[in-house]
Amino acid sequence: MITLKLNGEAREVDVDPQCGACTVHLDGEVVRSCVTPVRRAAGRSVTTIEGLSADGSHPLQRAWCDLAVPQCGFCQAGQIMTAAALLASNPKPKDADIERCLAGNICRCGTYTRIRAAVKRAAQISEE
Repeated sequence: MITLKLNGEAREVDVDPQCGACTVHLDGEVVRSCVTPVRRAAGRSVTTIEGLSADGSHPLQRAWCDLAVPQCGFCQAGQIMTAAALLASNPKPKDADIERCLAGNICRCGTYTRIRAAVKRAAQISEE
């Protein structure tokens, strides 16, 4: 529970403190840009979803398109960036690895099954 004062009244809300949509890589490490001070990025390499590939050829971008993963699209950049870090450290993740890694990324449309399938497909593409 998070307690906050909303319009002058104390409220308790049961929500995740971050959704993961703003996920980027900072020197290859997954960070949430919404809560990362810009001074932490000074002199370091920041990679956004556009930095994975200029032409959409990254295995995750290809898998996302092949499997028509997005519904509303809001969370997709964060999902892909988190999955990219997972595949960089674990090129053949199991379902449990994928679920554990992506647990901090909320998909309001509930496309988790397609997301997991796309991560597995991207791992296959990377092997080809």
